[in-house]
Amino acid sequence: MRLALNQRVAILLHGGITGTIGKTGLSLLRYSEAPIVAAIDKESAGKSIVELTGIKRDVPIVGSVAESLKYQPEVLVIAIAPKGGALPDDYWHELKDAIKAGMSIVNGLHTPLENIPELKALLKPGQLIWDVRKEPSNLGIGTAQARNLPCRRILTIGTDMAVGKMSTSIELHHASRLRGWRSKFLATGQTGLMLEGDGVPLDAIRVDYAAGAVEQMVMRYGKNYDILHIEGQGSLLHPASTATLPLIRGSQPTQMILVHRAGQTEVMEGIPIPPLNEVIKLYEIVAKGAGAFTGASVVGIALNTAHLDEATAKQEIAKVQTETGLPCTDVIRYGGAKLLDAVMRS
Repeated sequence: MRLALNQRVAILLHGGITGTIGKTGLSLLRYSEAPIVAAIDKESAGKSIVELTGIKRDVPIVGSVAESLKYQPEVLVIAIAPKGGALPDDYWHELKDAIKAGMSIVNGLHTPLENIPELKALLKPGQLIWDVRKEPSNLGIGTAQARNLPCRRILTIGTDMAVGKMSTSIELHHASRLRGWRSKFLATGQTGLMLEGDGVPLDAIRVDYAAGAVEQMVMRYGKNYDILHIEGQGSLLHPASTATLPLIRGSQPTQMILVHRAGQTEVMEGIPIPPLNEVIKLYEIVAKGAGAFTGASVVGIALNTAHLDEATAKQEIAKVQTETGLPCTDVIRYGGAKLLDAVMRS
């Protein structure tokens, strides 16, 4: 399933347009081809998406589901990504209002909604609730067989969570297609799944099967494409993250792109981000597994400079490029061509 191109969508992200929990909604605004007719954010109601975010999509911001109904949405997407993935208490009345108005619900949170009796009772024929984070069936363990595929497999890795790994993979995918290559973006998180329609919700999969789930996905597409862009999750530096290692083992990447937020020095209080060259070394050592696997090099740095002005962003990009000796750019500001060139040179 994916967001249908013929259904009018409203995205629910109270506090997310200018806050820290709106990455799902902002990514949908940036990348989704579905007709998004309203963004629901009581803190930013009446303001401009373009002015607040720089995303060139003229979508009205309203304060509630009830106010969005004048734009006739057919689907409501819960478009926040809070820590822990739980549904905020004040969202319940919004969901009920949406279902009563005839809307289907797309839920990317860890809290499953599909089988909650109170919500199910409100559904009418043709309405549904799609819980995106649901473990697929027929899973197996990883066997490292992806290393035998002929295609390039580009995995985005990060110094932290929520730094732009999905956006980097999508921009590299778009750059690949512009060059006429058979390219596929492989989604591993809720937003990517909404955009692409397939993939694996990695953080919903039992850890013993996580590498196998990634491997199944990569094997399904690897023989039919020249290049796979695998959406990264989490970070080897984050104490709460378990997703990065199965992505490395399951995809057996041929190259990696490191994603980092400019100027960030800690993952959380008391846990520093080491110098980028040390982070690169860590990822390359893990990918190689002391010689058990072929391994993969970090070939470029995707620097998130969304919080910086243009001049400062360029200074930070130049600084990181000098520090690491690797090509560096912000793919949202300047596109993915520079990093794709680095991939193809390696």
